[in-house]
Amino acid sequence: MDPVIIVGAGPVGLTLALALARQDVPSVVLDEGPGTDEPRAARTVVLREDTAALVTRLTGVPLTERGLRWAGWRSLRRKQVMGEIEFDDEEPGPLHIAQHVLTGTLRAALADEPLARLVVDSRLDTIEQERSGVTAHTRGPDGTWWRGSYLVGCDGPRSTVRKLQDIRFPGRTAVERHAVAALRAELPRPDWALLHRLPPWRASGPFAGEVTARPLPDGVWRLDWLLPAGKDLITPELLVARVRETLAGWTGGTTPPYELLDTGVHTVHHRLARRWRVGRVFLAGDAAHLLGALGTQGLDEGLRDADNLAWKLAPAWHQGPHEALLDSYQTERRAVVAARLRAADQALPVLRGGGGLRTYVPGSARGHDTLLTDGHLGRGQLGAPGMYADSPLAPGPLDAEVPVGTPPGAQVSDVRVTAEDGSFVRLRDRLGRGALLAVLIAPGTGVWDRKHWVTAGIMPRLAAAVTALPHPAELLVAEAYPGAPAHTVLLVRPDGHLVTALGGVRPADLYTAAAAALGGAAEEETEAAAGAGSGAR
Repeated sequence: MDPVIIVGAGPVGLTLALALARQDVPSVVLDEGPGTDEPRAARTVVLREDTAALVTRLTGVPLTERGLRWAGWRSLRRKQVMGEIEFDDEEPGPLHIAQHVLTGTLRAALADEPLARLVVDSRLDTIEQERSGVTAHTRGPDGTWWRGSYLVGCDGPRSTVRKLQDIRFPGRTAVERHAVAALRAELPRPDWALLHRLPPWRASGPFAGEVTARPLPDGVWRLDWLLPAGKDLITPELLVARVRETLAGWTGGTTPPYELLDTGVHTVHHRLARRWRVGRVFLAGDAAHLLGALGTQGLDEGLRDADNLAWKLAPAWHQGPHEALLDSYQTERRAVVAARLRAADQALPVLRGGGGLRTYVPGSARGHDTLLTDGHLGRGQLGAPGMYADSPLAPGPLDAEVPVGTPPGAQVSDVRVTAEDGSFVRLRDRLGRGALLAVLIAPGTGVWDRKHWVTAGIMPRLAAAVTALPHPAELLVAEAYPGAPAHTVLLVRPDGHLVTALGGVRPADLYTAAAAALGGAAEEETEAAAGAGSGAR
């Protein structure tokens, strides 16, 4: 079977290659550049808990060693503190990391991966599809034809893959603009991020009344000033003046010593590709969507694209076409990103407009602050990971289904579980291997050796039911899960989204849910497994 061709060697393409390799799927990553990234201190990314965990799981490198996890978040309006949030182990803060550091970490992991090959100086110019595969041609020192099973365009906003497939990319241009500076300085609360709206020292000119400060390792900060609509020229002199003014405002009136490392202007666009799949060709990351207004980060969604697509490509690569499963990638991911874009577009007129709700809703300033905080911290409609509640992979009503703290289609909570070898691990550590996860909630199991309870009670029946599933599955045990009573069985997809929660061991319902999560199973397989499940009761 031919490898998966991945066009683009940014964070999304590299993550996809590593995620496929973890599921024994080979890939070729085509990089039109030289294979290195220019260090830019002002080009950074903010990763939420799930995406930071995904990269750590794939690379084996704790990203907290390369970036900075915020200790807290503080928001001000003029001189008034509007809110403070202190993060802890129960609610970890976002992780802030330079993009070239993130990309370098992924590249280093890929270099040690025998199932993935990175090819530099290879610019795509042709794609040809047949029923059995896809062929791509690249320009470079040696023009080359590449044969693949599938092809994924992770090649950014100007995606060649998208253009060659004649996929429209409608949306809005220059939704927001920010002047950006990266600098090293000693500021109050060095590990806390800060959003300051309408600071009292703001001057007239091409800067709007909002600045965000996000800390990085080694005393480095990224500062973003919101720019008003238009195309006012931001000169270096103007930006340096604003740096000095802002630092002085935060430290008592005198500009502290600082080292300016990098500057730039960041423009946010909102666009959404009409299609994310054309036959054996897929889009992911910025090739499929652009977003980022109000603090949301487009890379988070790109990494979630890679995680979603990888586990669906793996069964198709190993076993043959799984069309319903592959189609669900576009259905699930496009709907989530579209909802995020709609939420941002609805909030923008309220937050940035000169009238509207701002003029007559009591407490609107605090409500605006909450919206912005949601976007920056990965909460609510503006920032939280999307749910696949309306997914075509949802099993539908099941007799044994019970409600838990996680709705079907949402990401599961990262609880401690006992693995099949008896070790204690985090639930997220078992994701991304291509297997479904069946998690039994069994209070008390954490204090007893596994050998004492693995053959007791309902465990043998559950183990037999899990073995009969139409896809590889791992049986895990947790002492507790939010909102779940004892003997609840959670069925979790390889990307960490809940399929269903069942009250007790119900082999037929468990099989039905697993078959649905895989895009449906053949009728004869369903009947055979139902018989196996009956025997397991």
